Amino acid sequence: MLDPIIQFIQGIFSAIGRGVGMVIAWILYPFLSASRWYASRGMILKAIVGLFLLLLVGIYGHFIWETQAWTGFNPDFVNDYKFGDRKLAAGADVPNADAAAPKKCQTSAIVDVAAGLIDMEVNQNSWISSMPTYKAGLFGLDWDSTPFLDNKASFQRGVNQTVRRTTIELVDTLARVRATSGVNRNLQDARQNMQYNEESWYISFSPFGFRTPTPAIYRQAITELRDFNKELGDCQVTFDGRADNLLQFLDRISNDLGNTSAMLKERSEKYNAGWFDTRADDRFWFAYGQMYGYYAILTAARSDFAPVIAEKNLGQLWQQMLGRFRAALNIQPAIISNGREDGWIMPTHLATQGFYLLNARNNLVDIRDVLDR
Repeated sequence: MLDPIIQFIQGIFSAIGRGVGMVIAWILYPFLSASRWYASRGMILKAIVGLFLLLLVGIYGHFIWETQAWTGFNPDFVNDYKFGDRKLAAGADVPNADAAAPKKCQTSAIVDVAAGLIDMEVNQNSWISSMPTYKAGLFGLDWDSTPFLDNKASFQRGVNQTVRRTTIELVDTLARVRATSGVNRNLQDARQNMQYNEESWYISFSPFGFRTPTPAIYRQAITELRDFNKELGDCQVTFDGRADNLLQFLDRISNDLGNTSAMLKERSEKYNAGWFDTRADDRFWFAYGQMYGYYAILTAARSDFAPVIAEKNLGQLWQQMLGRFRAALNIQPAIISNGREDGWIMPTHLATQGFYLLNARNNLVDIRDVLDR
């Protein structure tokens, strides 16, 4: 009586086996054909092709290593700056017992962190998005459309978004007195350089021509940010740490996070294919990079705007907000799954990340409301 059921189940597994075999054969066919062609060639051609393949293996081996080795990655790296030891807000006069000594001012923690984030991206690591092997994709398919080797690039772009936003706000508000003073040249150059194309290499094919690679331009921004801080330390420029400037900065960050939240929500609702959603990982790691960068920037802002935060009694709320950002950075799954929110097999990492992001953003809005009173 059970024989028909057993035969039915065997038929299903047999069909699955044949299907898997056909897929494997289809994948291996080009390589088997190439190996037969290679075996029938002469020694000189074999040597040339062999050297080319060896070079290709070396190039892609280096590419794989660069995408998997995350040098300097540490969600708590901002603690190394010891901002808790700072007693003065950015731009404040530094007391000096020697009246004859040159006047000194407190440098900006935000500028220090922004320069440090760029340094991590282009000096401690390779900038993945502009590497030729990343731009070439997987057999012409964009790496972002695959589940492979794109996590670090997405993370870097997320961090880069925070630095771009920060340099814009430094130029427009934070380093100007009520927008009436002139724009600082170093910050203006840093902002311009951070807007540079994220995918530039030495040669561009659209349009064709020679270009400066992205990492070289971003390295210039590091120098310009640190030059501004040197000028600030010598009291030659200003950092305007008013409450309305902080409010506007938080508004811009909140808008950034709102856009990312919408991106996560759309992907989570419309493409919940679990582990088989090939674009879930780049969405997740972009959001993660953004949270990573803003956690550091906002920790630094607590030092730069210390008098405002104390005056508005925001210390506890600010710490709670930073705690929400830091909690989001604890989510580091090996494989990103975009499952249904009510699913019971495949997790929903995008929705989880979106939950933490919205919590942090809500805290930002609360702080903004206090500042606006």
